[in-house]
Amino acid sequence: MSPQSSDQKPSPDVYVGLLFVSVTALIIGCVFLVLELNKYDWALAPAA
Repeated sequence: MSPQSSDQKPSPDVYVGLLFVSVTALIIGCVFLVLELNKYDWALAPAA
């Protein structure tokens, strides 16, 4: 096996792109969850 030169970096493939898409979707989902919970003052259950 020949050693890989340090100036060549592997190019990102489609799976890296899908990873960024999924992480972005998770972050957006968390933001919408926070916005929805702010309407109810973060009260998840009625006070007993």
